Amino acid sequence: MCVACWSAIRTVSPPWCDRCGEPLQSWRRQPGGHTACARCRAHPPHFDHARACGLYEGTLRHIVHALKYHGHQSLGAPLGALMREAGRDWLGHADVVVPVPLHPWRRLRRGFNQADILACALGRPVWRVLRRRRLGAPQATLSGDDRLANVRGAYGVSRSASGTARARPRAVVLVDDVMTTGATLDACSQVLRDTGVEWIAALTVARAAHVSVLSGEAAPRPRPPREPRPSTLRR
Repeated sequence: MCVACWSAIRTVSPPWCDRCGEPLQSWRRQPGGHTACARCRAHPPHFDHARACGLYEGTLRHIVHALKYHGHQSLGAPLGALMREAGRDWLGHADVVVPVPLHPWRRLRRGFNQADILACALGRPVWRVLRRRRLGAPQATLSGDDRLANVRGAYGVSRSASGTARARPRAVVLVDDVMTTGATLDACSQVLRDTGVEWIAALTVARAAHVSVLSGEAAPRPRPPREPRPSTLRR
């Protein structure tokens, strides 16, 4: 990926929902000084906050697909650099980062879990506490209520982590590649709450925006990652 491609990523800029990070058309302050979207006001998610590096479109969509579907795992390092910038206020507060798991069959077929690659690039301890226990259809093929139904009860605690009750982390950053409706992140967060986690921030490479975040002005663009340079990465 060249520098021009990295520079073409369109970021999510304020105003956004304090809870899920959804871009908002205007500030809507709630009691206590918070800003929330209609979805989070009606059905608060189990995570406390969510952020993404940019919008799931154009160049960033192609980069995510290159990692996820075409096996270019070397993209994990520069994407991780962008995620560290987007989540810099949270990563220092978190005890661990938790990748969203793939079902074992899908993990075997793909050969890797892109969320795990991204989590390892964040420079924090990785806690693989979650497991996908039901296969289901890929979330990308579903929409709306079907996404919620597809992940309901689909996640649980991994067998390797179920017996380690001591020193459970209290603050975690949940990591995935794309956030659309937030159904997957919410389902995983519910499991983490059940293990005793007190604070959860969801961090993704991209998010699908439901409103236009640009109104005549271009959103600020992220700087290309410097270490390592994308052009020098090797699989």
